[in-house]
Amino acid sequence: MIPLAAVALDLVAIAVLAFAVYYPRHRRRDLAVAFVGVNVGVLAVSMVLTDTAVGAGLGLGLFGVLSIIRLRSREIEQSEMSYYLAALAIGLIAGLSTSVTWLSVGLVTLVVGVLAIVDSPAVLRRSREQQFVLERAYLDETELRAAVEHLLGTPVHRITTRNIDLVADTTVVDVRYSAPRPGSAPARHPETLQTLGLGR
Repeated sequence: MIPLAAVALDLVAIAVLAFAVYYPRHRRRDLAVAFVGVNVGVLAVSMVLTDTAVGAGLGLGLFGVLSIIRLRSREIEQSEMSYYLAALAIGLIAGLSTSVTWLSVGLVTLVVGVLAIVDSPAVLRRSREQQFVLERAYLDETELRAAVEHLLGTPVHRITTRNIDLVADTTVVDVRYSAPRPGSAPARHPETLQTLGLGR
């Protein structure tokens, strides 16, 4: 007999996660639908596994295999991968539960609640990470940091050089920094600094 309460718990949890937490913040319909599809698929498989002698072990193995699969429709952020793993976890918790218990409800609520909090815009709201192309080949890290900080108008936490092209005279860098506080005008740099992908 299908434990309808466990199915209902799973569907409510994934609906809240995908359409009440994820979509309003990231606005990617394709991934919201993918999270639901992956969750329901894992739920169905794990419920079948509960009727076999290898249920729990195979369920954990399934989680391990699926957790290394990347969604390739478009580039996916690391924060979005956490929703993918959460969808897997919710499906397994509900699917491997023979009935709805306070433990299963608590674990599902914990997964959804933690993501809702840590992915909130209020948490680390000034933290930024961008990839830039500078129209100069910087070989000196101190000079590179000074140029980026002067342009952004704020100290940077970390700069990682991805590519230096001495022929085209460009430098590609990943920059992690805190956005200036509202009302403070960023300093301007005489060089052109562009977000990677926008062209020169």
